[in-house]
Amino acid sequence: MAYTTIDDPSAYFQTKLYTGNSAADDANLTTSQALTFDGNSDMQPDLLWFKRRDGADHHLWFDVIRGRTKGYYSNLTQAEDNLANSITSFDSDGFTLGNDTGTGGTINKNSETYVAWGWKAGTAFSNDASGTGIGNTDSAGSVNDAAGFSIVGYTGAGSSTDIEIKHGLSTVPQVIITKNRDDANHWAVFHHKNTSAPQTDFLKLSANTATTDDADIWNDTAPTSAIFTAGDHSSSNRAGDSFIAYCFSEKQGYSKFGSYTGNGNADGAFAHLGFKPAWIMIKSAATGVWRMWDNKRAIFNPNRKNFQAQSNGAEYSDAAIDIDFMSNGFKTRSTDSSYNGSNVAYVYLAFAENPLVTSTGIPGLAK
Repeated sequence: MAYTTIDDPSAYFQTKLYTGNSAADDANLTTSQALTFDGNSDMQPDLLWFKRRDGADHHLWFDVIRGRTKGYYSNLTQAEDNLANSITSFDSDGFTLGNDTGTGGTINKNSETYVAWGWKAGTAFSNDASGTGIGNTDSAGSVNDAAGFSIVGYTGAGSSTDIEIKHGLSTVPQVIITKNRDDANHWAVFHHKNTSAPQTDFLKLSANTATTDDADIWNDTAPTSAIFTAGDHSSSNRAGDSFIAYCFSEKQGYSKFGSYTGNGNADGAFAHLGFKPAWIMIKSAATGVWRMWDNKRAIFNPNRKNFQAQSNGAEYSDAAIDIDFMSNGFKTRSTDSSYNGSNVAYVYLAFAENPLVTSTGIPGLAK
């Protein structure tokens, strides 16, 4: 079996840096900006996550299932927002921005600097649960089984039933992120390495709180290769509310959703990924922030340019939060408790720049 089936990770994940060009309140859409990804492969994104770099602004998410006019602020709990002119199209190798009428979460203001992270799904699916016998709740979305990523829309049933939702993947997802579209509730994160029984717990992407033990959030039921389960919880299953779920399954040489234990040493803890990372997000299972780095905002080690996913703060550049992107993983470079406290457990999400070894057995190239 080949080491990886994904020789070019840029076919499925890319990062784009850019500067905004839109004047405030440009109601006539006289300003727009078409942006092209820089990777080896053309990639039409199905999920886009934006963050302003040079000042405080909310994180903004858009996806093709909810549509380009519907935005979320992932550092907030609020419901979906109508942002008709922020994104005007998802393009064959990038995206086009409009006049950026969002309040508090901008993505195209003149002269401000931004980063956008994009993931590729791309194949539509739907599930009539009563007809297929898969789960007990209808769902529809977009899936990329090769890259282990799906976007799933469904409607909650609340206390009337514990719902089972088809996620579209052919393998068990290791990470699931859900959001209530209609009401103000935390973003719920299932991570398979979060605790010894991760189906009983969840993390909040929109908060720095510790893991919450809750029997309802996933109905204390682990996901399968066909479905994930939600109990009577407003972040995953409220009666009549619309939900979105982002599901990720590991692919060797491309993605890894693991854990490590900090050593509290300036030499740092090392996490083996099997690839050179392009993007990393880390969170302690205890109280602590979500830290995010990528290989575009900092191209040399140590990489100290990071964001906090639960905060609207500007990009950090602090030697106390150094991390090394290595050919086969990453290494923390300080004793900061957000990613390397002594004997503290951490979970992470990581996507590749290059696999350690290609599908033909050739070592991947590391910069």
